[in-house]
Amino acid sequence: MHKAAASSTLRVIVSAPYGSDADSVTRLLQGEGHRVQICPTLTEVAEAIDEQTGVALVTEEALFTDLGPLHRALDAQPAWSDVPFILLAGRQAGRFASSEAIRRRLPDNALSVILLERPVSGESLISAVASGIRARQKQLQIRDQFAAIDAERTRLNTLLENLPVGVAFINTDGSTLLSNPAFRRFLPSGDIPARLPDGEDRWEGYEEDGSRITRDRFVTMRALKGELVRGIEFLHHPAEGPPVWTRVSGVPLLDPGSSRVTGSISVIVDIDEQKRGQQALAEAAQRLEQEVDARTRELREALLRLEAEAEERARAEEALRQAQKMEAVGQLTGGIAHDFNNMLTGIIGAIDILKRRISSGRLDDLDRFMDAASTSAQRAAALTSRLLAFSRRQSLDSRPTDVCKLIHSLEDLLRRTMNESIEVEILSSSPLPTALVDANQLESAIINLAINARDAMPDGGRLTLSCEEVELDEECCARNPGITPGRYIMVGVSDTGVGIDSDTLDKVFDPFFTTKPIGQGTGLGLSMVYGFAKQSNGLVRINSTVGEGTVVRIFLPVADQQTEAESVEHAAIHHGDGQSVLLVEDDDSVRLLVRDVLEELGYKATEAADGQQAMRILESGQRFDLMISDVGLPGMNGRQLAEIARAHLPDLPILFVTGYAEGAAVRGGFLSNNMQMITKPFQIEMLSARIREMLES
Repeated sequence: MHKAAASSTLRVIVSAPYGSDADSVTRLLQGEGHRVQICPTLTEVAEAIDEQTGVALVTEEALFTDLGPLHRALDAQPAWSDVPFILLAGRQAGRFASSEAIRRRLPDNALSVILLERPVSGESLISAVASGIRARQKQLQIRDQFAAIDAERTRLNTLLENLPVGVAFINTDGSTLLSNPAFRRFLPSGDIPARLPDGEDRWEGYEEDGSRITRDRFVTMRALKGELVRGIEFLHHPAEGPPVWTRVSGVPLLDPGSSRVTGSISVIVDIDEQKRGQQALAEAAQRLEQEVDARTRELREALLRLEAEAEERARAEEALRQAQKMEAVGQLTGGIAHDFNNMLTGIIGAIDILKRRISSGRLDDLDRFMDAASTSAQRAAALTSRLLAFSRRQSLDSRPTDVCKLIHSLEDLLRRTMNESIEVEILSSSPLPTALVDANQLESAIINLAINARDAMPDGGRLTLSCEEVELDEECCARNPGITPGRYIMVGVSDTGVGIDSDTLDKVFDPFFTTKPIGQGTGLGLSMVYGFAKQSNGLVRINSTVGEGTVVRIFLPVADQQTEAESVEHAAIHHGDGQSVLLVEDDDSVRLLVRDVLEELGYKATEAADGQQAMRILESGQRFDLMISDVGLPGMNGRQLAEIARAHLPDLPILFVTGYAEGAAVRGGFLSNNMQMITKPFQIEMLSARIREMLES
């Protein structure tokens, strides 16, 4: 025998009122894993029958009682339920007729009956019970399928009833099988428009060619012919109320096996609000376009007016700039003319007196007039240097310089320059890295600032010089164009003098601006300091408080190399020994003077008035020990000539002389190996020392 499936939850009802049949059957079935419930009477059987009943096993003797309760219990069962009965009958003569009679004793609504004659083997009984259980399980599966179908139908009905979109299922003849309220809102009868007499009047739609859609071309009729129709717009005219825009679609329903059309689904979507919104938007867009056109015309006219006003303003600004430029040029030239006329008066006057005295034979006391002319000339040279510094066009010899050492070297000079009531204090944090600067120009700038500080302290005070390393960040450099972030040496010159008011402070760097009495200042001191700092890739800042004093700070970039260049000691006049010098100078008087100086010093000079003449001399093969050339030559400049000269004489020392040359403003980027530069005007001592230095190197 095979054990029954233990997973089964169905039970077997046993009704055997006499003897030990009930107990015997129970033990047999429980041994096979079945759940068993013993009911001594049919009334108890009727009460026990439910969905968990798998089989009812009844003996013939149990049927000799009232069958009414069992009949009523079976009637109360769901339509899917047909409880299997196993009837155990005794063996009798006339077996067939007796068996049928016994079967008829069961209620007529007991349709699934298995009749077994006793005695029956255990295997037969178990097989019959298993067969009944399987039949009952199939009934329960059908029950579950019916329940799923009912749930699906309920969900579908709920969906259709609450769907905001009209949906209808249409038969092949065009009749409506099912429709939801949203569909019946447009078609109260549920019939599709093609079946309505006034359907073409109520439903207004148009083909792609613009023709009116006719009844046979309505969406549902096309879907019933197997065509999938998507989103055809119709203007629905209801019996009451305004027209409503709709979008109608049709989906054919096909038989999976034959692809035969078995019906269709008709869908109606209310797009009236969307359509009205589109129409309103189109009208608004049209109005906006008109307004934009009008506004564009206004703006174009306004733009033309603005352009005309801008042109007029530009002309006015250009006229103002020209006037300001002429005013500045007038101030500049007036200041220069005033100072130079004073100096030229001293020079010309001294020379005239010298001429008169020499012509009359009065040779005594001539040195006094020569010294006066020389002093005036030196003042003119200093003024020129200040002008070049202000315009950032002076020739700088920038080298790594120990600024602290330079400041301390000026201490004695500054103390002698100050009066006794002014205390001089020098503050420095040592050691500091070297700064890349022209030491001579820095000395001049510090002395200028110190003299200004002295004049600002007529009643005495304190002059403080300081130097320290600072870091300028991106933010600071953004406020000072031309300055790059990095390390700088800050040189500070401060006083405890009268101070400067804010209006005057804005003008202190202007050329020829001075607060000193006439004749006591050129107005170029601070502008020279400003130009020198800018040309040295640094900056200068001034702060002042009236009654408390002023501080000027010069920021100079730290040098990459930390070795301070050795200064050149200018000795007395050095004489040559007949060395050959090529002199290139376009100014006749300067060339004449330099030639005579060279000859006085013992050198042999060969002259050239420009670069072309010098080239011809070099190409002739003549040998030279030195070339002295002006930087600003006509045509070919001095630096270009130097390259040509080096092509002929590779080791030729070259000394440049410059009054002003834009390309030579920073000597480090202008000079090459064994090249040096001096600035006009120069003294014989400086020229002789520089020639001796270059020839000896």
